[in-house]
Amino acid sequence: MTALLDRCPELAAASQLVHSFAAMLANSTGHQLPDWIANAVDSGLVGISHFAQGLIADLGAVTAGLTLPWNSGPVEGNVNRIKMIKRQMHGRANFDLLRKRVLLADREWRTTTQQ
Repeated sequence: MTALLDRCPELAAASQLVHSFAAMLANSTGHQLPDWIANAVDSGLVGISHFAQGLIADLGAVTAGLTLPWNSGPVEGNVNRIKMIKRQMHGRANFDLLRKRVLLADREWRTTTQQ
């Protein structure tokens, strides 16, 4: 891996940027985000530069997400689960059956996670 990074400076720069972003995620150091964005844009790497510029549009929320201990993961997980059930039943039933299926799936999920 080191030999590959030594031969391709663009790949080495991308690797460094990805690792530093991952460190911000792991260590909740969102205050470093503006510096990271500047480095990413200056790198000239199209994909990473475009990603970094997209973060600027909602910098406050992204910084909070990288800094604060709270997240919406459990809520998003439930929304995802309900959407999956809805997709499975598309065109096959009305809202009443969908409601019963969601409630039944929730009851089954709660009993399996509490064991």
